[in-house]
Amino acid sequence: MSKKFFFMFCVFGLKLIFGQQNMEFKSVKNYFDYQRFMLNNEFKKRFDKEPNVSGKINIKKDFSEFMKKMDSIQNTALIGALIKVKNREDLSRLNFQNLPQISLENPTKTELSKEAKYPGGFENLRSQVADLFYSDAVYTQEKQLKTNVVFVVEKDGSISSVHAEGENFTFNRQAEIAMYLLPNKFDPAFINGTAVRYRFRLPLAMNFE
Repeated sequence: MSKKFFFMFCVFGLKLIFGQQNMEFKSVKNYFDYQRFMLNNEFKKRFDKEPNVSGKINIKKDFSEFMKKMDSIQNTALIGALIKVKNREDLSRLNFQNLPQISLENPTKTELSKEAKYPGGFENLRSQVADLFYSDAVYTQEKQLKTNVVFVVEKDGSISSVHAEGENFTFNRQAEIAMYLLPNKFDPAFINGTAVRYRFRLPLAMNFE
């Protein structure tokens, strides 16, 4: 299944207290990356020892099928991480609603002395999200799907409160997971030299052919 991404950025502020949810996803990814590394070594040993060309072809086929199953298992684990993070965020929001002293005023773009940016710029962010998106878990008969991904860039540059708002639930879910799996932190937004939380809205579309 081939895919093509289109992105646009809009920004608007949000002042909430979340953070470090990314570690849930990085732990899952690190675990499965290690398993892939070990399996790759084992299959390579089998491949190198196999004298027949037909045998080598079968080993390559087995390896490809095994890795595809591994991708599916990893995605199931990442969905579990997403559920845990969203539950924790929902509980946090309930707690904040009972604390009237917490300000929810949002800084506007004109108030910022420096906007939040992703290392390598917009094109690098787009490329990484596309690479991390697991399209095999998206169920659709449509040729193109769209969603708006809203997330918060925290004061330390991590992201939190990722929420995709589109018609296809499976597409939304994979967009949220891809955002949480981003390997780098943002450079946070600043107001008069002080880092502030800031919220982005990222329209995202994918063509399925």
